[in-house]
Amino acid sequence: MSLHPLSGSNLSTLIHVVSRYSRSQDTQFARIFAIAGVVLLRSPFSLIERLTTAYRFQQQPTMPAPIFIIGHWRSGTTHLYNILSKSPQFGYVSPLAVGLPWDILGLGNILQPLLEKTLPEQRFIDRIPVTPVSPQEDEIAIANMSPLSYYHGIYFPQHFYDIFRRSIFFDGCQPQEIENWQRTLVYFLQKIWLQQNRKPLLIKNPVYTARVSMLRELFPGAKFIHIYRNPYRVFHSMQNFYRKLFPELALQNFHHLEIDNWILETYSRMMNQCLEQTAKLPNEDLVEIRFEDLEANPISELERIYQTLQLDGFAEDKIYFQNYLDSVSNYQKNAYEMTPAAMEMVESYWQPFLERWQYRPPVPR
Repeated sequence: MSLHPLSGSNLSTLIHVVSRYSRSQDTQFARIFAIAGVVLLRSPFSLIERLTTAYRFQQQPTMPAPIFIIGHWRSGTTHLYNILSKSPQFGYVSPLAVGLPWDILGLGNILQPLLEKTLPEQRFIDRIPVTPVSPQEDEIAIANMSPLSYYHGIYFPQHFYDIFRRSIFFDGCQPQEIENWQRTLVYFLQKIWLQQNRKPLLIKNPVYTARVSMLRELFPGAKFIHIYRNPYRVFHSMQNFYRKLFPELALQNFHHLEIDNWILETYSRMMNQCLEQTAKLPNEDLVEIRFEDLEANPISELERIYQTLQLDGFAEDKIYFQNYLDSVSNYQKNAYEMTPAAMEMVESYWQPFLERWQYRPPVPR
């Protein structure tokens, strides 16, 4: 059995989430004990890294504000992240940083050759290739550093709804909990910045779609790329997303969850917050693109991103983007056909977004 992602956590985070969420008879305590064993073995190295990192932060200039790629899950954020990260001017979150966020500057470097051998060839969600330099969403790393992460709801699905609302929308969270999450994010991104040779960071995480205003406060001058996709396709892809995530990562039974209604509710709330908060951004700090336009005309859409955000270097970066696009030109997306009932649910809940972006039901493949 492969190591569970929580094996990269620190002892404090692990104790917090296990003590709060594992009180269920079907909890897989054998896996939790294995996770705890790995965390304990890493703890001395993690402590050393925290001490040395604090010193390094004092010796470094201020980290520039990142560029955040936002958008609801399954809207094309990963594809866009994979393309833009091919530019040598940007830094990003690596697989090593996701798995070992406490150890990426020390123990992680020592173990990197071994850890690279354990990487899957593809993401199990959508068959996108994974390599040691594949850019990664930072949420699993945050789940290893903070009690506030929706991945804990995947790990402990008996508490899925509560965890999700707290970790995405901060429902019911005390101010101190939110401040701790903010400090954790800043700390982690500063470490990534050092690991990536102080290059300006590209960060992709759908969670941040609902946190634009907060991120601007934490990182003044941050820029945002919002990518959206046909909501009909998002809904069906999200069903597949959860179908594959839970069997892989859950430490409890998850069959009681009513995922369809949850997808419908969460999308509306997240997108409304996103649209409200991005409307307040200066024109040069926000660009919105359709996933379908990125697929059809990737180079022209990438150039528009650079122009809108006033980024330099597109002429030099274009060749890196084209080489990557050529390398994935034969990639086959998951095929599916929506039922009439599913389309009716999307139209009932998401009609404002269908109208805003002028989307119609997808044509069966």
